Amino acid sequence: MPASTRFPVRRPAVTAAGTAAALALALAACGSSSDSSMPAMDHDAHPSAAHSTSPSSSMSDMPGMDHGSAAGSRLADHQDGYRLTSAVATLASRKPAAYRFTITGPDGKPVPGFALDQTKRMHFYAIRSDLTGFQHLHPSMAADGAWTADLSALAPGAWRMFASFTPDSGSGKGKDFVLSRTVTVPGTAAMTPLPAPVTTTQADGYTITVTGKPMAGMAHPLTVSLSKGGKPVTDLQPYLDTYAHLTAFHEGDQAFAHVHPTTEATGDNGGPDLAFHAELPTAGNWRLFLQFQTGGKLHTAAVTLRVG
Repeated sequence: MPASTRFPVRRPAVTAAGTAAALALALAACGSSSDSSMPAMDHDAHPSAAHSTSPSSSMSDMPGMDHGSAAGSRLADHQDGYRLTSAVATLASRKPAAYRFTITGPDGKPVPGFALDQTKRMHFYAIRSDLTGFQHLHPSMAADGAWTADLSALAPGAWRMFASFTPDSGSGKGKDFVLSRTVTVPGTAAMTPLPAPVTTTQADGYTITVTGKPMAGMAHPLTVSLSKGGKPVTDLQPYLDTYAHLTAFHEGDQAFAHVHPTTEATGDNGGPDLAFHAELPTAGNWRLFLQFQTGGKLHTAAVTLRVG
C-alpha cells in the first residue's frame, strides 16, 4: 500500500494535558452515530455536564500556550476568541438525543463558514469519562450557524463533547481548533476500569496490531496492521479521504489527540499496514479508537496504549 507523508488539511496538532508528545495508536472513530457500532464502546454518547475544564481567557487565548494547558489538551470551550456554546447540560439516558451547539468567533457571532477536513466541515466526538463510551459524528449546521449532533443512546455518567473545526475566514482562518464542553447523563453510572495496555485487539473478526514505542514529549511513527482469519487485510476502502481514522483520549482527564495518517488512500485496496504520525504530549494510558471500512461497512476498534 503506497504511503506518502501527507497530512490532512485540518487536523489539530495532537496535544493534550501535560508535556508534549508521544505516539499513540489504537483505534479511532470518525463518522455518524450509525457508523460507530462497536460493542461496549457506547459510540454516540454525550459528554456530561459536570464541569467544563476551561482555563481563564487570559490563559487559553494566549498564543503559544498550548502544551499542558486546557486549550492544548482540548479541554477548554474557548481559544483565541473562538468559543463553543451550548445550552445543553443534561442529555437523556439510554435513548438517542440531539446535542445542539454554536461556534462563535471573536466578534461574538456564529462563525459562518468552515473549511473541509477529510471531506467534512465539522468532526464531533463524544467520550464518556471512563473512556468506555465513544462516538464520532459529523453534525449538520443550520442557516443561523447552529449545529446539531444526533447522538445514539448514552449510558449514564459524565460525557465530554469535542468539536473539531477550521474557520475559513476571520482571524482564525486556516487554524485548527478543538473545543469541548461537558454534559451529564442521569442515572446510576457504573464506571468500567480501563483495559490494560496491549498491542493487539480484535473487532468484527479483524485483528488489529499496533507497532511503535510511544514516549511522552516525542513524535514517533506508528504502524497499524490489520488481518482477518490469519490473512493480511488488503481490501480497505477509503473513509473520510483516508484508509483509517485514529483518535486518542488520555485516561483521567479525557485529553484529546488526533493522530495523523500518512498512508494515502488510492482505491479499495488498502492494507494491511497503515502508517500514522503520532505525537502524544502526556505520559500515562491512552485509549485509541480506530475506524476503517471494508465492503461498505465501517468498523471501530479500540486499544489502550501506554505512553512513558
